[in-house]
Amino acid sequence: MPNRILTGLDVLLVEDEPLLRKQVAAHLTALGAEVTGVDTLGAARRALADLTFDFALLDLNLPDGRGTVLLEEKAFPPNTAVIVMTAEGGVAGAVECMRLGAQDYLVKPFEVEELPLVMQRSRQQRQASRLQEHRRDRQMEPLFFGRALAPLQEQLRRILEADRRMQEHLPPVLIEGETGTGKTTLARWLHQQGPRSSQPLVEVNCPALPETLAEAELFGHERGAFTDARTARMGLFEAADGGTLFLDELPSLSLPVQAKILKALEDHRIRRLGGTREIPVDVRVVAATHSDLRQLVEARQFREDLFHRLDLYRVRIPPLREWGSEIVELAELLARRLFRRQRLPVRPVSAAGRRRLLSYAWPGNIRELAHELERAIVFETGAELEFEAIDRLRSAAGKADPDDWFNPRFRFPEQGFDLEQAIGRLIHHALAQTGNNVSAAARLLGVTRDYLRYRLGGLKPGQPPGDPSSREA
Repeated sequence: MPNRILTGLDVLLVEDEPLLRKQVAAHLTALGAEVTGVDTLGAARRALADLTFDFALLDLNLPDGRGTVLLEEKAFPPNTAVIVMTAEGGVAGAVECMRLGAQDYLVKPFEVEELPLVMQRSRQQRQASRLQEHRRDRQMEPLFFGRALAPLQEQLRRILEADRRMQEHLPPVLIEGETGTGKTTLARWLHQQGPRSSQPLVEVNCPALPETLAEAELFGHERGAFTDARTARMGLFEAADGGTLFLDELPSLSLPVQAKILKALEDHRIRRLGGTREIPVDVRVVAATHSDLRQLVEARQFREDLFHRLDLYRVRIPPLREWGSEIVELAELLARRLFRRQRLPVRPVSAAGRRRLLSYAWPGNIRELAHELERAIVFETGAELEFEAIDRLRSAAGKADPDDWFNPRFRFPEQGFDLEQAIGRLIHHALAQTGNNVSAAARLLGVTRDYLRYRLGGLKPGQPPGDPSSREA
């Protein structure tokens, strides 16, 4: 085991035999733990009233009573893992202690080298208990990687190769994509395909964290850190130790919390709210956002140093409207999965259904597509899937002007058509869709950034909002 593996942990040692108490305390201190040694029940009660401990090593036979009394009194807070020390022949008593809340036991005489192994096992049990609050039943389906996602697939392959070489202290990953593009699914896939697949995956919906509790939820808190903090509590960084922490919509967190996340990424240590000691953690952070972080940095809504820390492994999921004909392939794949889940016979997509799938812009991306697939499977009774509801979606999105060439029913006027004006409008529309990001708009239009800059110079005043060239990627 590496040296100082117990750094940042507080241990209460309740043992009345002076030599054993000194021996155990010296060994744990050498491994980095802070040890408080006491020899009676009364002294243990006083220590528990004043301090918070990660572990308690509890002897069963003490001068003023049985160690089980502390367990019966519930003197140990839930965040303290109790390990019972008992003489040979006292295993039955140790089992009773575990029924009362102890996590493990050691039979005397024991080698002090056993202690860190038992404590590590108890720590993993506590970690699993904390993870239970966030556990979900997941069955990962294979991801669909078509031509539209080929660049993304290559990026992921390179990230996983680097992960397998590094193993420890993996750099964070930033996933960018519009709402509904599958950022959470991709984060789960990246964890399950990587070297930490057997370790915990903790998912955090950052916008759902109240600002006043975000720090305590992520980093944990000590007893008395705030009004309702009656006991110490492990944070989600600790719960994800050795595994992956997925921070969905990270920019929704306040700038002070962002600063603490940056420190955790750089130092691989966290400090609980109200605490003074640093706790080592090895967590792969995967962050996701639908926003343009560069713009948020310019607006002082996101820390620039954190953006640069996240920018090493940055991947972008293209919106569904950029998938072209592969939208139909994805729809057929998702439909087969839905039919299988509902135990229904598979129905193909009709030719009209294919046209509807390709003609709709899918502002809600894959999430909206999955919803429409489910609607068609449930409500359509024909032999093929027609997706007739898409016509209503298109109408609800806005009553199209028949004279507007953006409308599929548009017919060219006899007096002719202003192509230059149409090109300008297309550029304007692409810039609006990408938040005036010239590079992204050029990708949408299938042209080079230089071509777009050239065209921007010839647009009529007021067509593109602001000065797009100042916001390019």
